Amino acid sequence: MPSYSHQAEVNVPIDSIWEFVSDIDNWAPLVPGYIEHKIISEKESTWSFKSDIGIMKKKIELKVDITSWQKPTTITFNLTGINEKFTGHGFFTAEAQSPKKIIMTGCLEIKAEGMMAKMANSILQSSLPEVTAELTEAVASKMEEIYRVHY
Repeated sequence: MPSYSHQAEVNVPIDSIWEFVSDIDNWAPLVPGYIEHKIISEKESTWSFKSDIGIMKKKIELKVDITSWQKPTTITFNLTGINEKFTGHGFFTAEAQSPKKIIMTGCLEIKAEGMMAKMANSILQSSLPEVTAELTEAVASKMEEIYRVHY
């Protein structure tokens, strides 16, 4: 299953990181190719984004199920394709290096299924590092933009 994690330094208090990532409305729009998202419940949402992976360009729709909220350091989630056959999961973790220096890790693991799985997984293997890094860096940048005035 293609998997990748990325770390970013975030210079905000750990409680600010939790405040940000515990609200899906804050970070769903930061997914590369974001189109829209809809909140179904506190732990369920659907996301739509444009995929530009290799030669494939298409709208991807997926369901995101939050599996764990561990304040203030961890959020985990499952991913299920709505219009494409894939499954996966991911997480964000925060580890305090000092009161205002946090190492945030974002991780995504996605597996394609069905007739095109071999090709799709090959493409995911090469594109997932960039997508994971872009999302993690975007979340880190947005948090610093929002919370830097508070410390």
